[in-house]
Amino acid sequence: MAGTNSIQKSARDMILSLSLILLAAGVIWLFIPHDDSEPDLKRVDYRVDLLTARRAATYPVAAPEGLSEAWKPTSVRFQGEEFDAWHLGYRAPDGEYVAVEQSTQKPVVFIEDETQGAEKTGKTQQIDGRTWTRYEGDQYDALVLEDEGSTTVVTGTASFARLTEMAEALRTASD
Repeated sequence: MAGTNSIQKSARDMILSLSLILLAAGVIWLFIPHDDSEPDLKRVDYRVDLLTARRAATYPVAAPEGLSEAWKPTSVRFQGEEFDAWHLGYRAPDGEYVAVEQSTQKPVVFIEDETQGAEKTGKTQQIDGRTWTRYEGDQYDALVLEDEGSTTVVTGTASFARLTEMAEALRTASD
């Protein structure tokens, strides 16, 4: 019977050890700050990048004008060595992501990359007298404008209403 007593004692010691470990983990968890809110994205000033892109690109580079302060520019880049690629990312007022992408890259490849594989819907809409094509995808939706020599894609996680709002605000230096 001595063997049964030592097994019970070992099981009891293991349960007590596990209980102490869980208690310690719980206390530690309580004292670690938990911030479940979204990170505060830094607003970027893209004016210099825009001027540079407009001087260097072979097409009219577009950027929004007249959007409310609730639209927050969060990323910008111009890569002249890669098809004069212009990118301007925004956080929309509803917290969704919207990006303006322009390039001289072959439209089929460029659209596929920038829309993250969204499919052409066959639907179009008129914005400022130009025909934009709608694309829908699992991750991003998009409005696409194919001009002679360049393609403009307004894409992101935002609704088509927000994408349209961005497309309506786009202006080039010649506008």
